[in-house]
Amino acid sequence: MSNSYGVDMLFIPDAPKSIQKGQPLKNVLGLEAVDCLAHNISHVYPEFDSKKFRGSALDNLETFEFKDRAVHIATALRLCLPSKYEKAIEVILGSLTLPNTQTEGLGLAVLFYQPHSFFVLEYGLDNKYNGGDDPFEISMRAQYELTKRNTSEFSMRPFLIQEQERTLSRLMEWTFDPDPHVRRLCSEGTRPRLPWAPRIREFIKNPAPTLPILEALKDDSSLYVRRSVANHLGDIAKDHPKIVFDICNRWLIDASRDVKCLIRHALRHPAKKGNETALRLRSAAK
Repeated sequence: MSNSYGVDMLFIPDAPKSIQKGQPLKNVLGLEAVDCLAHNISHVYPEFDSKKFRGSALDNLETFEFKDRAVHIATALRLCLPSKYEKAIEVILGSLTLPNTQTEGLGLAVLFYQPHSFFVLEYGLDNKYNGGDDPFEISMRAQYELTKRNTSEFSMRPFLIQEQERTLSRLMEWTFDPDPHVRRLCSEGTRPRLPWAPRIREFIKNPAPTLPILEALKDDSSLYVRRSVANHLGDIAKDHPKIVFDICNRWLIDASRDVKCLIRHALRHPAKKGNETALRLRSAAK
């Protein structure tokens, strides 16, 4: 736990800058991550039973792959935090280190926050974990903070499936957020075919609900955000190429260099398949 990035000595574990040959990704969520999490939670919540948490979190941990390790550690947290979800989340939020805008260059270390996100995913929608109270607001606040440190694109999926209108409304508000990680979440988290995540079949069938988000972000100052918009459009193009072609045609009018680059990236898959409209649009976007 040599990296201290938070207030009052909160830590994030060391990890490689990128995926290394012979070093499985799951190792990021190993003993050091569990000890670091126990330290951070205990620092803000003295009643935390670190011994019980470590015993539960480390039990058979080596048998799990990365995603299952995150779920396993989140389950161990559930056993040792306040039983009411809202109170547990307040503890978790208090244990977070500084946002990535202040700690860039951490590489894979940010994956330390996957168990935190899975805690929201597993317990943040059903009011039975929150004493009967609606957990939506505290869950959105948690995902807002967590995406600044890693990403909430995966934990956001069930909210979009079960609480589509409320979730999209909040994400639309966040398209104006000063933090590029938050703005990117609005596009990336709503992708109908987000890799390594459950597909949102309703958006595959009808992408219209997410289009206002893409409109709001197409001229974003951050390449990180614009690339997500392009990938989102690329997802839509797999099922509704005409919708994407129409959008790109419209965006080409007085398009900036950045928007032209976005369009070329969005159309790369249909262009590779030889679609004449995609090829024409990509040529016009040069």
